[in-house]
Amino acid sequence: MKSSLSMILNFVSLFCSLSLVVFATEFSGKKGEWHGFESYEFEVGQRPCRVVVPKSVAEGKPWVWRAVFWGHEPQTEIALLNKGYYVAFVSCSDLLASPQHLKERDEFYHVLTEHYGLSKKPVLLGMSRGGLCSLRWAIANPKKVSCLYIDAPVCDFKSWPGGRGKGKGSAGDWQQVLKLYNLSEEEALKFNGNPIDSLKPLAEQKVPILSVCGDSDDVVPYEENTELLAERYKKLNAPIEVILKPGIGHHPHSLKDPTPIVDFILKNTTK
Repeated sequence: MKSSLSMILNFVSLFCSLSLVVFATEFSGKKGEWHGFESYEFEVGQRPCRVVVPKSVAEGKPWVWRAVFWGHEPQTEIALLNKGYYVAFVSCSDLLASPQHLKERDEFYHVLTEHYGLSKKPVLLGMSRGGLCSLRWAIANPKKVSCLYIDAPVCDFKSWPGGRGKGKGSAGDWQQVLKLYNLSEEEALKFNGNPIDSLKPLAEQKVPILSVCGDSDDVVPYEENTELLAERYKKLNAPIEVILKPGIGHHPHSLKDPTPIVDFILKNTTK
């Protein structure tokens, strides 16, 4: 009897200690404020990171993971904070969705899910080059994503920054792509790891995608990016929605009223 009681007490002690590790509720780092919510700044692998905490946490501790351009057109994230979602960010726009970028995002995901107990299936949010970042990580980790909201997204680096289509391109960023991916120009033009070419893992998991973009974008042309992505994703019998803004270019991102975006995210994270 005494032995059984001792085993039970040891089990309870172990469970409690593990719970404290896995479900830490206090974030480390510099405490601040973002749009009326508590914000914490810290580093993971020497990369600046930020987490904004909702005033009342929704069931399952859901979170929105912003890729690059922190704070730009934040209306969707603010609305979701009010719904109980965390908002998170790791600064790595210079890595352009390269293998190093994917590795550093893996580290951040591990910290938020294993140490702080946030949902293992975040919402990925990517604007412009952030779309490339979000899509590439989702394709590499299709079981770790609830849904994606991408906005005027780069879906093929040959389009941007390569400028090998209708878009303006960016010579400096194109050279950065070649360096980060360790590719020659010829190899980059034949690269089959862009999102438009590698959607099958996401499609197999039926990960929902919402893309918001302008039909007059001359930086990240719709025809070379979202239109092609949507066409190929639908052929794989996977769910994708597109909100096309007539007469709008690369900016402004998002929607003045983010309700359609928020509804899409709520629908795909509260099943």
